[in-house]
Amino acid sequence: MTTTRLPLLKEDKPKKKMSRKITAILLLLFTALLAVIFFRSSISHITVIDFQGSKYSTSEELLSQSGIKIGGQFFAVSTKDVEESLLKLKTIKDVSVQKDFPGVITVKIEEFPAVAYELEQGGLLKAILSSGAAVPVNETGIAVEKPILTNWDPEDPNKAKLCQALASIPNELTSDISEIVPSPTLSFPDRIKLYTRSRFEVITAISLLKSKVSYLNQIIETEQPGLIKMLEADSYVPFQVESDEEDVAQD
Repeated sequence: MTTTRLPLLKEDKPKKKMSRKITAILLLLFTALLAVIFFRSSISHITVIDFQGSKYSTSEELLSQSGIKIGGQFFAVSTKDVEESLLKLKTIKDVSVQKDFPGVITVKIEEFPAVAYELEQGGLLKAILSSGAAVPVNETGIAVEKPILTNWDPEDPNKAKLCQALASIPNELTSDISEIVPSPTLSFPDRIKLYTRSRFEVITAISLLKSKVSYLNQIIETEQPGLIKMLEADSYVPFQVESDEEDVAQD
């Protein structure tokens, strides 16, 4: 009995696997090409930067500090990084950055409020913010109810403390104060003199101002102009005013 040998069948080559690999490579190349075209096109660039709420910083200062610019890559901008950079400015209290495709970046800024003003030797008027920053007064004008700081050293740490104290007091309680001058003593290194629009002279300390200001307004509303001391104890002495009748009596 003879045995018949069957010929061996050839294995099929993995054409489908090779085809899938080629397709995947082509897709990757096509995607990369589209990405290159997209990022080189104007649609991926920053076209508008809108700063909102800023009075004391120029657009140039904000652009320089933020690190963003017209024409820069829109998708390369980190809103968190921009916010952290802008918060380093002593004029800015809070900031939020919003990106709107295509190309629009909106920066909403909350600045520290102005609590006083200061006239420099050259005659330049500056607004003093609650952060202690001094910024030139521009077309925004001044608030007449804010006091003028006189004879303060820019490096005096008590100046920043005074600004913080003024920021914590409601405007209606400080609106009569026209001028604040440093007047330190050994007992009170942060002692100050206040002059009011109603012609009172006040001696107090920065650390006591917030707790004593209600007493100040009580005296201003009920008494004649005089000297008010608000330190460890409060006192009031009216200025001596000689009337015509007293002059006649003395004659």
